[in-house]
Order: sequence, then structure tokens, then C-alpha cells
Amino acid sequence: MDAALPCGRAASTPDGQGAWMSRQKTVVVAATVLSSLCLSTGVAAAGDGWGPARPGSDGASDSYYPQDGNGGYDVADYNLKVGYDPVTHQLTGKQAISARATQSLSSFNLDLHGLTVDSVRVDRRDATFSRSGDHELAITPSRSLRRGQSFNVEIAYHGVPAPISDPSLGNNGWQYAKAGGAFVAGEPKSATTWYPVNDTPLDKATFHLAVTVPDEWGVIANGRERGTFKTQGGTTHVWAEETPIAPYMTTVAIDKWTFDRKTRKDGTPIVSAFAPGVPDSAKQAEARLPEILDFLESKFGRYPVDAAGGIFLNEQIGFSLETMSRPIYSAGWAGTVPVIVHENAHQWYGDSVAVERWRDVCLNECFASYAEWLWDEAKEGVDLNAQYAEQAKTASTKFWNGKLYDMGPGNEFSYVYSKGPMMLHALRNYIGQPAFDLVLKTWPALHRDGNVNMQQFQRYTEIIAHRNLKGFFDAWVYGTGKPADQYLYPGGLKPAA
Repeated sequence: MDAALPCGRAASTPDGQGAWMSRQKTVVVAATVLSSLCLSTGVAAAGDGWGPARPGSDGASDSYYPQDGNGGYDVADYNLKVGYDPVTHQLTGKQAISARATQSLSSFNLDLHGLTVDSVRVDRRDATFSRSGDHELAITPSRSLRRGQSFNVEIAYHGVPAPISDPSLGNNGWQYAKAGGAFVAGEPKSATTWYPVNDTPLDKATFHLAVTVPDEWGVIANGRERGTFKTQGGTTHVWAEETPIAPYMTTVAIDKWTFDRKTRKDGTPIVSAFAPGVPDSAKQAEARLPEILDFLESKFGRYPVDAAGGIFLNEQIGFSLETMSRPIYSAGWAGTVPVIVHENAHQWYGDSVAVERWRDVCLNECFASYAEWLWDEAKEGVDLNAQYAEQAKTASTKFWNGKLYDMGPGNEFSYVYSKGPMMLHALRNYIGQPAFDLVLKTWPALHRDGNVNMQQFQRYTEIIAHRNLKGFFDAWVYGTGKPADQYLYPGGLKPAA
């Protein structure tokens, strides 16, 4: 995510809130770390899940957003069919979910904000359901589900979608465009505003989408284009994201798009869409996407997604977002090369490798922000040590007290864009360039399609660097206040006497 006020190029000031080893040796290091780190593998229920069937939990254990997501099952795939009328804003949906029970279930929950549920079926049998709270959809199948059992859920629903408004994070989810179209963007949640979902980053799934709209409208979404078909009532546009995706990174956007299609050298399709009124400068910036992806691959390893591109709105929404394979960009300030670098860096740090809890969001934003620094260093000749020194010199007490970990709900994004890249540049100098480069490149491959936390990253970096980094992480990540000089000015960052 790149936010208008706390990030972007303005956030480069301190007070802005807002392969050196052989392939064989790298494999040995990764294997060692795999045996030493606890990797997340989906949403597990409390206890071992055996025994009598009981309800799945109505939350996914994130203390910031305790009611988001659910427990007791793991989704493998969403297969969603949506019809949308831009005139009436009416949406009709048919959701087919493939999942596996991680405990014996008498009932389970999904998340759906505001829309009306018409029917629910589990394994082709009618199921009872009820609604409660802001978004809970409780489903009781006609027969309980055994732990380990694969099952399918079919939900028919309709209504006029509305975004979720948050005083700190703005509008999230389904939103309306000035030209009459619509788009979906938001963090930490957005998917629940337009389809039933297990709304937690811990439960990634493939995402197949068919959207029917009047003929004059176009549709863009995550993944690869699977075709358009003339149907009753309009044209159906089919998209498929085969890389497991966290729900808030799913998107759809409906407008009278101008499309730009090209292919990377490795065959990856690039599809970018520009709303009416988007300036040529944004199109020129997006034209550099193949170059940007090549550069990011040189730093972070092989591109982890099977499609690429961008969605350029003519709306001021206050942020841009790393929706998987195809980031979505606000009008104006966002249609620039640095923001495109930032959002595509997230395909490694944030999308393919997602957070375990929202307190860990630095593992998304600190790295994407530092990617902008790396781009400026390589492409613009910026002296990062000098840039760092100037920012450290002018930073305020408020800046140093900003947290990069466990910031509290609504404050997750306050300092990760500005203090975050400074922390990573200090780490680069503290452990040395070769070790730092190896961490950047192997971490995404090690945790591809998974979820991570800050403690895992610290342990992994310690293994690669062959040193204890408790003092550094306490000073920069877990604590507040200006770091001691040994952590603030390590290596080549030491200012001249």
C-alpha cells in the first residue's frame, strides 16, 4: 500500500508519517532455516480439531481485528460469478467455495458486509444461516463436517455494495467511480464488501471471477484473462488468479477502460487498464513496468506471480494498493514510477509473502518503501548513505518514537513508509551488503505463498548474518526512541567527525 499522506515521495522525509553465494549454498541455508522456523500453513482451529463437532471460531485471532476471518476450515478456492448494473449499483452474486475442515464442524462462519444472502448450500444440501454483527454469516450444514473433510459451499446473494469507512484508514472495499463504474480497494479489509469470504490474510486461496456487465463497460481483475463472452444482459469477463491470494488483495474494477497489453520476456502477461481521463504521464510511467519488474527480480528473486499489470483510476482515493498481480492506483500523485516500484515490490513482500498478523505489517511496507530507495540508487544515482544521514539528522523525537511493530489498530501505517526504509538501510550497513542482499533475495522464496511474522524475519536474518541481532531489532523495530549510535550509524553510515 502507498498512502497519500503518510507515504509516497513526501514520506521520504524523516517526519513523514504516514547473489554473493552459490546456488548450492543458498539451498543449504534455506533448508537449515526451514528446519528452524515455524512456518504458517493456513488457519488452524484451537486444539487438535478431533472429537465432537463444534462451531468454528468467528475470528482469526488477530488482536487488532478480532472478528475478521474465521477458524475451523481452510479455503482452497473461490469461484465467484457477479452481475453488476452501473446504473442501479445492484450486484448479484453466486459464490462457490472449496474448503477443507481443520476441525470437526457443526457450523462455521464467513464474512459478508451489508449484502443480502438469498440461499446457502453445503455439499449440494440446503444449509441454515444467520447474520450477526457487522459482517458475520453463520452457516449450519445439514450434516456436520469431519476434520480433514473437503466440502463445498454455494451462496447466492444480492444488494448494493457499500465501502467500510474507517476514521484512520479511509474507505475500504467496493467504491464508486465518477464515470459510473466501480472498483474495489482497501486494507486491512475490502473483500467482505462484495463477496462472502474468510477475511484473514492467513487463509489464502486461488480466485476465479466472472463478471457480467452491460456491453459498453470493461472489467479488469487479478490474474490472467480467461476470455469474454456475450451473455444475456451483457458481456461476461472472466479472470483467474492461480497464485494463492489473501482476500484483501482481490479486486475488480469496472469502467470504460483503455487497455495496454504486453508480455514479459519470460512469457508473463502484462495487462494494464487506464480509466478515462488518466493522464499520459501515468501511461508513460506504467510503460516502464517490464523494466521495473526486471529490476525487482534482481533484488528479490524470481517474480512470484503469473500475471502483472496495473489499474489506474481517475479517482482520488488517498492511497494505492498492492492488489495481487495488478496494483490499483489513485489518480494524480500515484501514477508515477516510484509508486509503481513500491506497489510491485509488494508482489514479493506483502502478496506472495503476507503478514501473519497486522502488527507485522512492516514486513510489507518497510520493504516496499525501501525498494524505492534501491531504485533511486540504481537508476538515479542517489547516494543512499547521504540521504539516510540527512534524514537521521533532521528527524524529530516524534519520528523516533514511531513504532514499526505492534503499532495498534488504525496506526499500522503511520511510520512504516518513512522510518521503515531507514531501518532497513541501517540493517544493510549493520550486517553488511552480501548478507543483506542474500536476505532480500531468499526470504520471499523461502516463504512463497505463506505468512510470516517479525520474529521469524529476525531469526532468519541472524542465521544469514551469523550474529545476534537482538540489540538492533530492539532499537529499531520493537522499541521506541532514537537508536544508540552503534545501531543508528553502523558501517559506512558513521558521520564524518
